[in-house]
Amino acid sequence: ETKEHIKRYAEAGLRTLVIAYREVDEEEYRMWEEEFLNAKTLVTEDRDALIDAAADKIERDLILLGSTAVEDKLQKGVPDCIEKLSQAGVKIWVLTGDKTETAINIGYACSLLREGMEKILITLDSPDIETLEKQGDKDAVAKASFQSIKKQLREGMSQTAAATNDEANENPEMFGLVIDGKSLTFALDKKLEKEFLELASRCGSVICCRSSPKQKALVTRLVKSGTGRTTLAIGDGANDVGMLQEADIGVGISGAEGMQAVMASDFAIAQFRYLERLLLVHGHWCYRRIAMMICYFFYKNLAFGFTLFWYEAYASFSGKPAYNDWYMSCYNVFFTSLPVIALGVFDQDVSARLCLKYPLLYQEGVQNILFSWERILGWMLNGIISSMIIFFLAINTLASQAFRKDGQVVDYSVLGVTMYSSVVWTVNCQMAVSINYFTWIQHCFIWGSIGVWYLFLVIYGSLPPTFSTTAYQVFVETSAPSPICWLTLVLVTFSALLPYFTYRAFQIKFRPMYHDIIVEQRRTERFESGTRTTSALSGELPVQVEFTLHHLKANLSRRDSWN
Repeated sequence: ETKEHIKRYAEAGLRTLVIAYREVDEEEYRMWEEEFLNAKTLVTEDRDALIDAAADKIERDLILLGSTAVEDKLQKGVPDCIEKLSQAGVKIWVLTGDKTETAINIGYACSLLREGMEKILITLDSPDIETLEKQGDKDAVAKASFQSIKKQLREGMSQTAAATNDEANENPEMFGLVIDGKSLTFALDKKLEKEFLELASRCGSVICCRSSPKQKALVTRLVKSGTGRTTLAIGDGANDVGMLQEADIGVGISGAEGMQAVMASDFAIAQFRYLERLLLVHGHWCYRRIAMMICYFFYKNLAFGFTLFWYEAYASFSGKPAYNDWYMSCYNVFFTSLPVIALGVFDQDVSARLCLKYPLLYQEGVQNILFSWERILGWMLNGIISSMIIFFLAINTLASQAFRKDGQVVDYSVLGVTMYSSVVWTVNCQMAVSINYFTWIQHCFIWGSIGVWYLFLVIYGSLPPTFSTTAYQVFVETSAPSPICWLTLVLVTFSALLPYFTYRAFQIKFRPMYHDIIVEQRRTERFESGTRTTSALSGELPVQVEFTLHHLKANLSRRDSWN
C-alpha cells in the first residue's frame, strides 16, 4: 500500500521519503560503528565498497513507519531558461536523486521532455531481476543486470539509428533517455560506457534518476572525456559538489540547501534562470571580447614589427634602426594598450536583449568561429599587409623627392616619425572600425592614445640631443610644418585600412556571421518601420527612451496636421 502511495506521489511530481526504524542493542551498534568508521578512514580503492557493505549490515530488517511527500516547485523561469539554452545548441542532461516518476514529471514541467518525444527508459525493474534479488545471489543478480542493461542499450541504439535513417523523420533527436541509478551503475562500467554515451548523445534529452553524488561526478567525467566538449554543471546542494568540481565549469546556486555548492563552484548565482543571462549574454560577450582582443594583439604587433623588418631589408640589413629606442619601448605601453583593454572590457556586438532573443548567437562560441586558426591567421595576415602598405607607401612618397627648401631629401629621423605615426594611427583606427559598441571611454582611449603619441613627441623632442638623440625637435621643427608629412599620414592610414574594409564588405554580403545577420535584420526592420537609429549597431535604446521618442513623434505629427 505504501509503494502505491509513493508511486502516486512521484507521478504527481512530489519528492518522496520512506521512513523506517529498527532497534539495535548497544553492543551490536558499537561493533558496527567501529567497522563503519574504519571503512570511512580508508584511502584505498575499495573504500566505497566497504562503506556500502557496512551500511548494508545495519540497514536491514527495518520496520516501516510510512512515507512523506513534499512539494518542491520549480523556480521561476526554469522552463524558459532551458528552452533558450536548447535553442542555443546546449545539450542538457539532468542528474537527480529523485525517483523515476518524479524526474519524468519535472522533465515535462521544465520543457526538457516534450509532447511527441519518444522516451527510452532503461531500468532494472523487471520480474526476472526481482526474483534473483529475492534469492540473495548477488553474483547472479549482477550478471543478469549487466546483460539486461547491455540489451536495453543496444535496443535503444537500434531505435535511434532507425529514426536517423528514416528520411521522413525531420528531427531524429526527438528521443528522451531516462535511466535510473541501479542501471546507471552498470551503464558506467568500462565495457558499456561507450555505448551508453553514444546512445545519450543521439537523444535530445537525458535524465539520470536516483543518482548518487558519486554517479553524478562519474557521468560528468564520462561526458567530458568521451566527447571532448566543454561541460558545465549547475547544482544547489552538497550532493552536487563532486559534479561541480568534475565539470570544466561549476555554477553553484545559493539557496535554502546551504552554501556547499557555491563554495565548490566557479560561479555563484541566486536562481537557475540567471544561467540564461550568464551564458547567452555575458558568455557571448566575453568570448567575443577575448577572441577579438587576442587577435588584435597579433595584428598590432605584426603591423609594427614588420615595418622594422622591411626597413632593415631596405637598408641592406645595415643595423640602422628605423625608430628611436624610446619609440619602440613605448609602443605597447602608452600608444596602443588602452584601446585593446577597452575592447576586452566594454565591447558588445549586439544588445543584451538581442542576445536573449536570438540564442543562436551563442553558437559563435560553441563552434569557435571567432578564435579559429583561420581567423587568427587572417588577423596576422592583415597585420603583415598593413606593415607593407605603411612602409612602402611612406618610402615611395617621401624618400624619392625633395623635402627641404634647399632640395635635400627626407632624412631617416623624419621618415621614422612619419612611419611610426602611420602605425599608431592605423592600429588605433583599426580598433575604431572593429568595435561595435562605442562609449566615451572607447573614444577617450583610442583618440587619446594618438594624442599621447604627439604629446610624447613634443616633450621628448624638447629634451637635449644627448638624451632625445634622433627625436630632437623632429616633430616641432620638421614634421609638423610639412604638409607632405600630413598628406602621407592620411594616405597611408586610409590605404592600410582598405584591405580590412574590403574583406568585411565581402563577408557581410556573401559570408555573414550570426551577429552580422541579426544586425542587418534589425537595421532593415527599423528602416521599414521608419525608426532610423543607430542602435542596431551600438546597442538598442532602453524601452523608456523608445517610448518617449514614439510619443514625441506622435505629438509632432499631430502638430503638423493642425498647422
